[in-house]
Amino acid sequence: MDPVRATFDKWAKNGRAELMEKEHGKNVMQFLKSVSFDKSFSFLDVGCGNGWVVRKIAEESHCKKAIGIDKSKNMILQANAKKKTIKEKYIHKNIESLRSKSKFDFIFSMESLYYTDSIDVALKKIHLLLKPGGKFFCGTDFYTDNTATTKWADMMKIQMHLHSKQEWKKLFEKAGFETKTKHVKDLKSNKKWKREFGTLFIIGKKPERQSSN
Repeated sequence: MDPVRATFDKWAKNGRAELMEKEHGKNVMQFLKSVSFDKSFSFLDVGCGNGWVVRKIAEESHCKKAIGIDKSKNMILQANAKKKTIKEKYIHKNIESLRSKSKFDFIFSMESLYYTDSIDVALKKIHLLLKPGGKFFCGTDFYTDNTATTKWADMMKIQMHLHSKQEWKKLFEKAGFETKTKHVKDLKSNKKWKREFGTLFIIGKKPERQSSN
């Protein structure tokens, strides 16, 4: 079995899913407050876990649909059990194998993209799934600039692609995104790295018009 899938299947059963929601929730919600959801939109969460971000987004009045995908079957089972609205949908898929006829206005991922076999392949797929002008928000605490978290891969003993902020930007630009970054810090946290580095969000916008090159 895929070691990443096995790990998250286990976490869905032992309470780590709720812990991830608690650990990441403050910074994610702070970031999402900076996003303008002022017109009708569709939303995809890549690596949705127990669906906590999808449930929050589905509360937005302009949200038409909010879909969460995860390679962990147990996480999807948990997300469906917590489902609150008909806007929500949860699918047991990874981003590489997802097939969708519709395109999305926003795609989101928190602490999941670096588990993919190939970030390049995943980013190309996400770019394809976005509408022109659509945005992809990728949040991570695991990046080389944040030295306190770089040991996570050794601790977890599963594949995790470690990159610097500049390397993340280059990966996004290579996939065709107009790219910028934003740090969201928790100044009241008892963890030094959360106060000083915080969560790195890489924001990729799909151009309104594709280059002819």
